[in-house]
Amino acid sequence: MQNQNYKKWMNIALSEAEKASKKNEVPVGAIIIYQNNIISYGHNNSISKNDPTLHAEIDAIRKACKKIGNYRLTNTTLVVTLEPCLMCYGAIVQSRISKVIFGAYDLKTGVCESCADIKKLRCFNHKPDVIGGILEEKCSLILKDFFKERRN
Repeated sequence: MQNQNYKKWMNIALSEAEKASKKNEVPVGAIIIYQNNIISYGHNNSISKNDPTLHAEIDAIRKACKKIGNYRLTNTTLVVTLEPCLMCYGAIVQSRISKVIFGAYDLKTGVCESCADIKKLRCFNHKPDVIGGILEEKCSLILKDFFKERRN
């Protein structure tokens, strides 16, 4: 996947975030790309399913694994609207996703740079490439609008 596609893919992930928002879920969306094709879509479902593990990344990873019939997602790219948390980064490492592209930085739970930069730890045997800040403003705005509306 070439750099010029990052924004295109992020816009699709943002469509998934919109689906979450319409369900009163925190609006985070994700897609997984393999050989320049989307193999899965995911969005947050933690609130509606009463499951704290149902983040957008986990949703997309589970669907991609089921689709390809393997728990390893080598040579895939995860595109997600918000910087992954520790749980999601662990799932990314375990599934062997090759690249992570994220939009907004998460100053409260993001572990790819914001709160911690876990990818720099030497203890992991798999280190995905990580690129952040793609359509950052757009990805941040959907979250800000969601939380502003919930406060009112």
